[in-house]
Parts: sequence; C-alpha cells; structure tokens
Amino acid sequence: MAQLYSRITLKDHLRETQLFTNRVISFVIIIVILTLALVSRMLYLQIVNHEHFTTLSQNNRVNIIPVPPPRGLIYDVNGVVLAQNLPSFTLELIPEKIKDIAATISQLKKFINIEPSDIKRFNKLKRRRSNFKAVPLRFRLNEEEVALFSVRRHKFPGVNINAQLIRHYPHGELAVHALGYVGRINEAELQRMDTANYNGTSHIGKNGIEKFYEDYLHGSVGFKKIETNAQGRIIRVLEEQRPIPGKNIYLNLDIELQKTSEKILQNHKGAIVAINPKTGAILALASMPGFDPNPFVNGIDSKSYSALVHSEGKPLFNRAIKGSYPPGSTIKPIIGLAGLEFDIVHGATELNCPGWYRLKNDAHRYRDWKKEGHAKMTLLDSIKESCDVYFYDLALNLGIDRIHEFMDHFGFGKKTNIDLFGETAGLSPSREWKNRVKHEMWYPGETLITGIGQGFNLTSPLQLATATTVLANNGKLLRPRLAHSIEDGLSKERTVFQPVTVSQVPIKNQENWNYIIESMKRVVHSSRGTARSISVDLPYKIAGKTGTAQVFGIKQDETYIKEEIEIHLRDHALFIAFAPIKNPQIAISVIVENGGGGGAVAAPIARKVLDEYILRKKKS
Repeated sequence: MAQLYSRITLKDHLRETQLFTNRVISFVIIIVILTLALVSRMLYLQIVNHEHFTTLSQNNRVNIIPVPPPRGLIYDVNGVVLAQNLPSFTLELIPEKIKDIAATISQLKKFINIEPSDIKRFNKLKRRRSNFKAVPLRFRLNEEEVALFSVRRHKFPGVNINAQLIRHYPHGELAVHALGYVGRINEAELQRMDTANYNGTSHIGKNGIEKFYEDYLHGSVGFKKIETNAQGRIIRVLEEQRPIPGKNIYLNLDIELQKTSEKILQNHKGAIVAINPKTGAILALASMPGFDPNPFVNGIDSKSYSALVHSEGKPLFNRAIKGSYPPGSTIKPIIGLAGLEFDIVHGATELNCPGWYRLKNDAHRYRDWKKEGHAKMTLLDSIKESCDVYFYDLALNLGIDRIHEFMDHFGFGKKTNIDLFGETAGLSPSREWKNRVKHEMWYPGETLITGIGQGFNLTSPLQLATATTVLANNGKLLRPRLAHSIEDGLSKERTVFQPVTVSQVPIKNQENWNYIIESMKRVVHSSRGTARSISVDLPYKIAGKTGTAQVFGIKQDETYIKEEIEIHLRDHALFIAFAPIKNPQIAISVIVENGGGGGAVAAPIARKVLDEYILRKKKS
C-alpha cells in the first residue's frame, strides 16, 4: 500500500494556473497587436490613400466601349444610291459557353453554309479575343439560314445571330473604279490611322471615292460607359454618347450615262471618260472590264481573288486614270493650234502629201496612214482627214521645245488632281526629259512622231478628256472632279464643290480657236472626215478627232495587216469629242485597246454616249 502511494504524483494546481494565465496574456497581446495592425492598415487604405484606391476601384468596374458611326452613303448626281449600309446577319460564337467548338460548328454546317475559309478566319479572330467575347463565324446569312437557326437556337448555347450594318453596292460592278470599295482594316492601315476615332470600326475605304473621302464618310466614334463585374461582363450602361454619322457624298456621275458607257464597252478592254466642260464635273468614268466590289467588303476568298488578279482583262486595273496610251492623232488639233499661234502655218498653208515624209539627208521614210497619200492639204484638211505628213512637217518646224510648252497648257504630262488616288501623270516628252531619264540627246525624227501622238507620248483617258474640255472652253483648264457635294448626315445640309480653274491657255488670236474647232467639226460632219460614219441622222453638231495608236513599230518594207496580227498587238482605237459645238455640255474621250481604227470603233461608241446624255437632257 505504501509502495502504491509513492508512485502517485500529486498535481501542482498553482503552477498550472500560472502557466494558463501566461498563455492567455500572450494570446491577448498577439490579438491586440494584430488588431492594431489591421486597424492601422484600414486607416491607411480608407483615409490616407482613399482617393488613389477609389480611382483604381472605379477603373476596375467601369469600362468605356466605342460605338462605331454609321458610314455615309454615296449617291449619283440625281440622288440614286450607289453605296449603302444594309442590315446583315452574322453568326457568332462565344467560346467560353461552348464545350466543344469543333462539334458545334460541325452541327451548324448541317443547315448553314460554312466554308473552310470561314473557319480559318474564326480561329484567327478567336486567338485575339477574350473567351467571353463573341467571335464571328459566318457573315451575311440569308433569311432562310436565319430562320433555320432560330428554331434550333435552344440546342446551341453560346451561339447567336447578330444584326449589323454592312456596306453594300446595289449596282454591283457598275462604276466600281470610281466608287472603289471598303474592306477590313489591315495591319498597315492600323499604323497610320487615328486609332481613337476608329475604335470599334472594322472597315475602311480601300480605293476610289470610298478611300479618297474616307475622312468624310467615316464619321466620329461614340462611346458607352458601362459597369462590369469581375469577369468583365456588362451589368449596366452608365453613360452614352452617340456617334456622329459619316457625311453623305453626292457624285457628279450620271448613273444612266455610266450604264450606257459600260454596256457599250462590255466586250472590249478600254475606257470612257465624260466631263462637263463648263464645270469639270465627271459625268461618266468607265473602265472595262470591271468587277463586283461586294465580295471584297468582308474578305474575298483566295480563289476568286486569284482569278481577278490573273485575268487577261485585268479587271482590277483602272484604265481611266491609270492607263497610259499613245494619244495618236487625237492631239493633232492641239499641235495645229500651236502652229497657228506660233505663226508656223496659216489657214491657207498647203503641203503636198505623197504618203510619206523624209528628213533632209535621211533615207528613212516616215509613212502616212494612207499609203497613196492625201495630195495637197491645208491644216483644216489635215485635221479632217488626219494627214500624218502635214503634221510631220508642222512638228519639225515647231520644234520639240515649243510643242512641249504648248502641250503643257492642256495638262499633258502631269496629273489632273482628280479626287481619286493612283492617277498616272502620263508623259509629254521634251529635250530635258530625255537627257535626264535616258541620258541621250533629242533627235529630229522623234519630233516628227511626237507631232502625231506617237513616240514617247503617253496619256490617260482622263487626261485626254480633260484636254478636250480645254478645246471646248477656248483655253480654260478646269480641275476634273467626281464629287459634287457633301451632305451632313444629321442636318442634311449640303456643301457644293465649286469649279476650280487651273490655268488659261495664252492665245493671241481667237480666230485660231474657231479654225481648229471648225476642222474638228469637219472630222464628223464632212464627207471626207475620218469620223463621218457617226454623223448619220445626228440631230446636233459634234467637234471630234479620231486617233489610232500603234502598239508596236512596223518596218519600212512591211505592211500593217490587222487580221495577221495577234489581238494584243493591234492598234488602239481613240476618239475625242465635245458637243454641242455652240454650247458644249459634254466632252468625251474613248479608248478601245487593240480596237483598230478610231473612226471605225471608238467614234461610234462615243456617238452612243453623247446621244444618251444630250438627247435625254433635251427630253427632260
């Protein structure tokens, strides 16, 4: 019993109480310290740095999203819509709400046409966006596809159809080289544009009027201030500023005249430019063949684009402003006027045309288009019948320096500054130009062929039409313009572009103008004129000039036989004209590539265009 008692240890209550008390005190001290630290941190956040963290909090929950403006419309001079914005249905997928995107797309393909190119574009866009943001899969769904999806919508969580405005050209390829088109903004464009004003905008003008007047057509971006949750989803709209719509553009183009021009040229490669000589307004600007701009809006497929690029007719090329052609005999009235002004020839000056011309001490013969020659010719006769020999001699006596100086007044060799990008300057050759570019001296033989619009001479259909307006205006050169006016999208207030006079040809004697215009009248209305075929039943008077431009040179002992020459090597057919002669309303240039003779091909085309415009105006 004593042994058992000795093994039992009695508890020390005093010591245990002291230990417990010490632990409690320690815990209380720790809690107080932590509480003081927490309170001080709260004071620091809530009072000392209140403004800073309030700002950060606000930025985290409030976002500003851009609202793109509706693009301005484009009309012809009579108010016909040429470019509009149509509601378009887009199939969109929200990746975070879809478990298996590939399987979903596979199911959608059963009733919606989805091309591999659509999927490729979708995957590219998906990589750039957050998972909770919609990514477009198919643009421009038709009504049937929208209906088929609507009845199955419950089966496709995360898939929606979004309606938006998409650019559309209701007349297809009509006037495409004047209008241009819009397309999706690329990386290069992003680098040079005002990114703030293009927030939310996906398209921009690529060429034509759409590009030149982009700043007017685009408008100004609006915004919405929205409240979002932690995941970035919209809770509510806090503030909104509506976008300012783009301005509408009214063109000088007469769409009926444009239709006529393109219809006549539809089986040819070539261009027609028609201008109001009183104002410089472009009435028609046709380049054929053309193309439909609508597929370019949301991205044309590679196969279709490749077909356009490699097409023999080069439909993407704007021949009207970028084409460079020898003007041929169409410049003879201008060379003739220079001869009169510099007193090289007079109205009665005659020259015998045996069918060729030869420089002194030179065996080379510069041939006339008429092998047997024209016999005795005055300046009026030589323009009427397009005698080359007369102009060989006149050009030689004028000299290249005076020819270049005089042609400069008519706008040759420089851009017209039309309201389109990409215009060619052409080439008006000179002694200085040849020395600078080719490092060679100028030869007399080059002066001869310059006098008939061959050699180094190059001009665009637009330049030819502009020069024709100078003839119609007795020397006034006006800047050609496609845009007639700009209309505010909200107030509908219109600002009209006024005619711009570039220069005035310095003429000493008005009778010289009358003489040249009379000679151009006889080109059409004389029994020996090169364009006499178009005068049949003509109810008004035309002043015109035919031209035939060689594509390649012919040797001295060779004869040009059209049927034996490949089509792409045949002569170009040209014609310039203005009408009516007494009060000109329209000036025109026509170029038909590899068409042959200007009188046989280009002049009849011009007659149809002139009839459409002048006779229609008489009826109205």
